[in-house]
Amino acid sequence: TLRVESQQQFTSLEENIKSVKIENQDFSAIIDDVVQGVVGIRTDTKQGSGFIVDTQGYLVTNYHVIEGAKAAAILTHDGENHSVSLVDFNPDADIAVLKIEGSFSSLEFTDSDEVEIGQKVIAVGSPGGLDFTVSQGIISAKRQTDGNSYIQIDVPINPGNSGGALVTIEGKVAGVNSLKLAGFEGVGFALASNQVSEIIEPMIAADKQLVAQSAQ
Repeated sequence: TLRVESQQQFTSLEENIKSVKIENQDFSAIIDDVVQGVVGIRTDTKQGSGFIVDTQGYLVTNYHVIEGAKAAAILTHDGENHSVSLVDFNPDADIAVLKIEGSFSSLEFTDSDEVEIGQKVIAVGSPGGLDFTVSQGIISAKRQTDGNSYIQIDVPINPGNSGGALVTIEGKVAGVNSLKLAGFEGVGFALASNQVSEIIEPMIAADKQLVAQSAQ
């Protein structure tokens, strides 16, 4: 009984520490959980980032990361490389859904309509091939361009960051890091999570249905 009570007290202490860090905008409390759902993407032509959105191995990235690729591999946080298949894509929004085999930790989306200008966020990705790198910044503005909803950020977006997750202090995804304004530093854009969800949910549902039918 004493051991159980001690474990409960320790768990409560951990939760309190995490709450304090979140209140103080300290992302260290959520990094370990977030990174488990992040992946690095290597193709025969380029590299990029992505993140897992379904425990069955479905992941999201930018379409331009895998466009024209003849071969690709996914690196998960545990250092394992995985073969990957393309599920579907939307070139107008620059979004693609990929799949790796296995069971994985996944990231959740937040409501991008609720994120606020000045709010702190982090970008997790593989800039320059440096996998699972974290960069911090703020939300600078919200933009509508060519029918897409973007969150403007001052977080550095470098080659390899494309397709990675823009994460809030609660550890949820506010957008997919997609592009930067050429010639300027600290002017990047992430496709808003609400639009990403609308695009990928039917794609994943359709693929799951095909898998289920094939198994019958």
